[in-house]
Amino acid sequence: MTPKPLNRKRGKGRMTRTETLVVLISQALANGFEFRRWFQANISPEWPGSEEAIEILVTEGRYYSLVFSHDFARALWKRGAQMNFVVPAATYSRMNGKGEVVTINRKPFTRRTIKADVWKYHLRQMAITDDPLRYLKRFMPTHEEMRNQQEKPESLSAAG
Repeated sequence: MTPKPLNRKRGKGRMTRTETLVVLISQALANGFEFRRWFQANISPEWPGSEEAIEILVTEGRYYSLVFSHDFARALWKRGAQMNFVVPAATYSRMNGKGEVVTINRKPFTRRTIKADVWKYHLRQMAITDDPLRYLKRFMPTHEEMRNQQEKPESLSAAG
């Protein structure tokens, strides 16, 4: 089975898989993730450089091995750090006290957590979603946070 092209633009304002991985890896790097070491241990002993390594993950569909990696998850959901994320809107039916079926429309809301092993919870949640990258996008920094992070000298290219 041939994978569909992964590196195309999806529309106005939407990020490609490559762009998403760059942001997620940058966030994990800021929390101590060693992308080069992980890549050499899990994908290839030869280090092609950060951009090429990400392209290999995307074009060969191997990014799943990264996003479900315990090392990556621990760094992304930093131990003991407060994490804010958006729980999406949901509509579902349930029985009320009278035995009638009612429809519940839940609005999206921001959730905060500081569990020490929150990364395990998120790996389980990612495993049951249709699109793990879409799940991860909920935890990506905002444009403002990205701008502040870019002002610091540390970057993805500096990591390998």
